[in-house]
Amino acid sequence: MFLVITYDVCTKEERAGARRLRRVAKACTSYGVRVQKSVFEMQLGQKEWVELKTRLLAAIDTEQDSLRVYFIDQSAKDRIEHYGAVQPVNVVEDTLTL
Repeated sequence: MFLVITYDVCTKEERAGARRLRRVAKACTSYGVRVQKSVFEMQLGQKEWVELKTRLLAAIDTEQDSLRVYFIDQSAKDRIEHYGAVQPVNVVEDTLTL
């Protein structure tokens, strides 16, 4: 399955927020490609999705943080357009080398 994950981690409590932010980013980096500061694209199987979801839900504070997951079908993935600086890395090729 192709996923886009976005997150917003509250960093008002600097140390705790920064720690949660690092954990979320590290979990996403382990499975996908960062295409913007808090946006990742990834191609995962069901097992990997369950593992990542478990890590992400353990990392965030659901009272302060936000996590959004978009499940995108193949035809929609093929219609992604990008404009501006820093072209994202090809997700399919990257996941094959992980």
